[in-house]
Amino acid sequence: MASSSSSTSSSSVAVKRLSNLTNHLRPTNSNALVKVYAEVSEALSSGRPVVALESTIISHGMPYPQNLETAKEVEAIVRENGAVPATIAILDGIPCIGLSVEQLERLAQLGKSAQKTAHRDIAHVVATKRNGATTVSATMCFAAMVGIPVFVTGGIGGVHRHGEHKLGRTPVAVVSAGVKSILDIPRTLEYLETQGVCVAAYKTYEFPAFFTEQSGCKVPCRVDSPEECAQLIGKCKQET
Repeated sequence: MASSSSSTSSSSVAVKRLSNLTNHLRPTNSNALVKVYAEVSEALSSGRPVVALESTIISHGMPYPQNLETAKEVEAIVRENGAVPATIAILDGIPCIGLSVEQLERLAQLGKSAQKTAHRDIAHVVATKRNGATTVSATMCFAAMVGIPVFVTGGIGGVHRHGEHKLGRTPVAVVSAGVKSILDIPRTLEYLETQGVCVAAYKTYEFPAFFTEQSGCKVPCRVDSPEECAQLIGKCKQET
């Protein structure tokens, strides 16, 4: 009975992914809502693991060519671990899910002339056909749109004073180094709890603060292996 339920759940996930591709993705159509890189599209349609990556770190995080080298290195790490990387950016007004080497280099050379694009900025960047490097919120938005369940980044923005956070409204698992230390970490964790977002730390109960392993805040969940991480993400998906 449990095996049948698991099989049904897996089939539902596959159907949802294919439905997303059918309804949203037309890579050969210039009027498509988004453009998905061929390798990423094939991986999604066949059920292979795909990991979303943001692009602000490329354009705004470091100078050229170090930014390009880092972007290539991160994608290589994803591949070495059996998944397909999908770096997300907006180029000439077209949201791109997965970038070619040439596109990565173009974005790296654009640097800060590419607009730092959060979720709120997407419509403007697309409408004006500009180039945009996606932040955590925009990357999560596009990942969810095409059915990519996991997104990896450095430090997430967290809740600003009197602010909100995209994590509570987007069904994507985010693997990060925690919230940037200059932000309100206790309030971020309280907000995520209110939104029903599961927060877990790897091999510790200490919530990290981007460049340091300790923030003084504890998390309710701890996972000690990649397998436990995958099981937790899977259960969270079943609840959404």
